[in-house]
Amino acid sequence: MKKLLTLVLVTFLLLISTFTLPASAVDTVNGEQIFSVHCAGCHINGSNIIRRGKNLKKQALKKYGMNSIEAVTSIVTNGKNNMSAYKKRLTEQQIQDVAAYVIEQSEKDWR
Repeated sequence: MKKLLTLVLVTFLLLISTFTLPASAVDTVNGEQIFSVHCAGCHINGSNIIRRGKNLKKQALKKYGMNSIEAVTSIVTNGKNNMSAYKKRLTEQQIQDVAAYVIEQSEKDWR
């Protein structure tokens, strides 16, 4: 009986952990809001009003090695060329969220 109870408890805990998001999980809904406020001025619908070819479309992100959350997080944090750094304006979680949103939207071709 004790083994059965232990098995049920372990199974229950595994099921709960499957449906519980970790505290650091990205929030693309929040990422969309951050993008609207901080990024859309230059990157409306994934475009780039400063440098046309350096947009946020899937093909361009891949071409420039920016097609991962880590790469987008790095450029949002530190900036590069005409891209401003946001490490003093956004929290690390906000940067992760907006990076996840950018990758998600590029996969959907910004539709």
